[in-house]
Amino acid sequence: MSDKFKAIVAEQIDGAYSSQLKELAMSDLPDNDVLVEVEYSSLNYKDGLAVTGKGKICRSFPMVCGADLAGTVAESTASAFKPGDKVVLNGYGLSETQWGGYSQKARVKSEQLIKLPANLSTKEAMAIGTAGYTAMLCVLALERHQVTPASGQVLVTGAAGGVGSVSVALLSKLGYTIIASTGRSETHTYLTHLGASNFIDRAELAGNPRPFGKERWTGAVDSVGSNTLANVLSQTAYGGCVAACGLASGPDLPGSVLPFILRGVTLVGIDSVMAPMKIRLEAWGRLATDLDKSKLAEMTTVEPLGKVPELAVAILKGQTRGRVVIDVNA
Repeated sequence: MSDKFKAIVAEQIDGAYSSQLKELAMSDLPDNDVLVEVEYSSLNYKDGLAVTGKGKICRSFPMVCGADLAGTVAESTASAFKPGDKVVLNGYGLSETQWGGYSQKARVKSEQLIKLPANLSTKEAMAIGTAGYTAMLCVLALERHQVTPASGQVLVTGAAGGVGSVSVALLSKLGYTIIASTGRSETHTYLTHLGASNFIDRAELAGNPRPFGKERWTGAVDSVGSNTLANVLSQTAYGGCVAACGLASGPDLPGSVLPFILRGVTLVGIDSVMAPMKIRLEAWGRLATDLDKSKLAEMTTVEPLGKVPELAVAILKGQTRGRVVIDVNA
């Protein structure tokens, strides 16, 4: 095993933030109990914020970026894992307080690792990635609140992004009728193929929120936040549920309590970072069975590790589509 490996490292020197592809040594790795030969990571909105420094993601420096990883166990002092095991890790502060997945090697904590379901490859796991895993958590939340295919239409905002694309594909396979919200009409064919039936321009939801609107959907997956989330809530049907998992437009919620107290609407916050292991295992198990792999492949592109800084800028500008897998060894 070579002592050297490559990683995307964020640094802050004299107040100046930078991230770049660097060569590290095995001795640089943290002292955790499982060494993973990383094969793939992925590109998420959070990664764009971490790599560019436009969001205060990294809490200490130097920090290896990348919110998730998949690979093969090389060494382990933990009884639950042995060399050769295929594993996935996402959340738990990767690229925030712990070194992340944009690296050819990672020494991680065994209690945070998940063995991949047998029918998922490491590449497929990162085509799903944090975004797809978050989408599954949203679907599980809707199910827990009795939003079923028979209940009515389900809205997905930011539909052409990572969370949105996987949400559309998952909900479609499960039999839901999907309204997709996007500001890019050129993605309509793509989203229709994933399973969307109707479309709403994102500008319609991004305007000043009305306290109460016409009931249009029984459930929603929202990765946008701010005015969009407030407008989504105001048009959710009686007893409906909205799963909120992102803040691409901002962290504020300039809405009204009327949907909650007059229609009994439920707003569920989705935490993908520190979700309990029981929920993680359920989500990855469902992803292995409920996601159409052919659609997953069609929404996925693969890029090399060295292109991450460029891709980070693109995802923040809304210039990526679907899922971007990072081949850390390319």
